[in-house]
Amino acid sequence: MKLGGYGCLRVATYIMPDGAKEYANIIIVLSVIAILYGAFATMMQKDLKYINAYSSVSHCGFVLLGIGMLTKTSMTGAVMQMVSHGLMTALFFAVIGMIYERTHTRQVNEMGGLLKRMPFIITVLFIVGLCSLGLPGLSGFVAEMTVFMGSWQHPDTFRRVATILACLSIVVTAVYILRAVTKTAMGPLTAGFEDLKDATWNEKLAALILIAGIIAIGIAPFWLNDLISPGAEVIMQKLSR
Repeated sequence: MKLGGYGCLRVATYIMPDGAKEYANIIIVLSVIAILYGAFATMMQKDLKYINAYSSVSHCGFVLLGIGMLTKTSMTGAVMQMVSHGLMTALFFAVIGMIYERTHTRQVNEMGGLLKRMPFIITVLFIVGLCSLGLPGLSGFVAEMTVFMGSWQHPDTFRRVATILACLSIVVTAVYILRAVTKTAMGPLTAGFEDLKDATWNEKLAALILIAGIIAIGIAPFWLNDLISPGAEVIMQKLSR
C-alpha cells in the first residue's frame, strides 16, 4: 500500500503533472469512498486481523486524499501517513500474532479480560488502537491532521466537502477500535485463558521500538516534516509549471 502511494507521488504526480491535475477530482472522490467504505467495512469485522486489514484500506485512503489535493501540506501529510501507517500496522499485526499464539483465536467475541493475564501485550494493543483512531500525541493524529489541513487550503466547496466527509471517518474508526480493544481486554477473563503468559523479552523489544517511532512522530513531528518537505516542494514546482 505504501509503495503504491510512493508511485502515485513520484511517478503519477511528478512525471505526469498535467495528468495529475486533470484527474485530481476523480482521485479525491475515490479516496473519500475508500476512507468511508473501509471504515464501515471494518465495523462489521470480528477477527482482529481482518480489523487491521480493512482499517488499512481506510487509513491509506488518507494518503490518496493528500496526493489528490495537490498542495504541499497535503502531500507532506500523505507521506507522514505512509510512515505512520507502516509503523502502526506492523505493531498491530505483531500484537495480534502475540495474542493468537497464546489464545489460538483472533475472534473478538471469543476473548475477554486478557488485560489480567497479559498486561504488556494488551497495553500495546491499546496504544496501537489509539494511534489508529488518531489520538493526539501519536503519529496517526499528526499525519491525518496534516492531510486535513492541506486539503482545507482549497477554498472551493467540492474539496471542502470531501475533507469534511473524510473527517467523519474518525468517528467510525473510534467505534470499531474501542469496541474491539474493550471486548478483548476488559470484562471477566474467558474460561481456559487462566494460564496465559505475557510477552517475552524479544517481543517486548520489538514492540517498544515500533512504539518509540509512533510517539516520536506524534510528539515531535517536525523532524519528519523537515525530511519530507524538500521532496514535496520539488513536486509542487513541477505542478506549478
